[in-house]
Amino acid sequence: MAEIRPFCAYRPKKGLEGRIAALPYDVYNRAEAKAEVQKEPLSFLSVDRAETQFDDSVDVYADCVYEKARELLWKRIEEGYFVQEESPVYYIYELIMDGRSQTGITACASVDDYLGQVIKKHENTRADKEADRIRHVEACDAQTGPIFLAYRSRPVINEIVAAYKKEEPLYDFMAEDGITHRVWRIGRSQDVDAIHAAFSEINEIYIADGHHRCASAVKVSQMRRQAKPGYTGEEPFNFFLSVLFPDDQLMIMDYNRVVKDLNGYTEEEFLGKIGESFDIEECGEGVSHRPEAKAVFGMCLDGKWYRLKARPEICPTDPVKGLDVSILQDNLLGPVLGIKDPKTDKRIDFVGGIRGMKELERRVNEDCRVAFAMYPTSISELFAVADAGELMPPKSTWFEPKLRSGLFIHSLREK
Repeated sequence: MAEIRPFCAYRPKKGLEGRIAALPYDVYNRAEAKAEVQKEPLSFLSVDRAETQFDDSVDVYADCVYEKARELLWKRIEEGYFVQEESPVYYIYELIMDGRSQTGITACASVDDYLGQVIKKHENTRADKEADRIRHVEACDAQTGPIFLAYRSRPVINEIVAAYKKEEPLYDFMAEDGITHRVWRIGRSQDVDAIHAAFSEINEIYIADGHHRCASAVKVSQMRRQAKPGYTGEEPFNFFLSVLFPDDQLMIMDYNRVVKDLNGYTEEEFLGKIGESFDIEECGEGVSHRPEAKAVFGMCLDGKWYRLKARPEICPTDPVKGLDVSILQDNLLGPVLGIKDPKTDKRIDFVGGIRGMKELERRVNEDCRVAFAMYPTSISELFAVADAGELMPPKSTWFEPKLRSGLFIHSLREK
């Protein structure tokens, strides 16, 4: 049973939400983050990526960077750029991209649910990336970036959300990238109680995106538990900031592959090797290059598009081996192109579906030899992998739109 709690969030003062809300810290490189903060000094990137306040001679992991993040966050709270709820509430958070809406509940999820595998992961995390966010959370004494969670849709939660969405939103703004963000506060006690009770009946919740932020929040909690042996379980550090979406609201985009060379093969030899496991069809003019079914791949090679259809004998039912990303890796990228470890091989790169098919063509024209367009992993496949206690292969899912940081802050300071 999941413990999903309302909380006393810090959130932007009305009218500042559009200036403060920022994309996640890890979608920018250093130069891009600095440019964003120069353009909008109130952007929450200045807190999430506090190296933007220093010249490039300062290491991004220097102690002064984390100290600056803490200073900026609490100074802005003290100066009234943020307000805090007087009593615990939930929030409805709606994101609209290209006319498509997805709506979740902003709340605090339980560290114990993560440790007890009620909240399930599908990716491993890297120690260096965890260490950065651990230091950031510890320095700020707050969680500033929400973890993207998913659950199987519940009618009672949907009905409450639908009723609130008929009311005037707390926030309603369009970001520079064209994504609309709307927020409603769920403060009526009967609705707060009903949502809490509905989540308590759910036995499985899944991390969709934000594995490193989640793992870091959990490790900070464990550190604080060790420092406070008599902890009660009610302290703020026992919970982490989340937005929870019902599965029927979510869309996973394709996560495509581009490869630098053909591993020594000529084009004719390469197509011959592929033909041992896939049916190959050259796409004519006007034919969509985007795969429209599972186990079908688009391939751009020397300016031509092909449709590759995996034969049944290479499509296992195993929840991991049966993923399209696994089928391509195990039957083409690995044995034919020699990409043994896609996490470390410099010959392969990954292109999020948000960039479209034209980006794959551009990469083949400029710095790669071949590109593969993937059919998106489904949310049910993600659930199946997590339920089996397995892990997704690297770069299996691309979620859009991204949750904004700075709209909700979970303070770890105890009252």
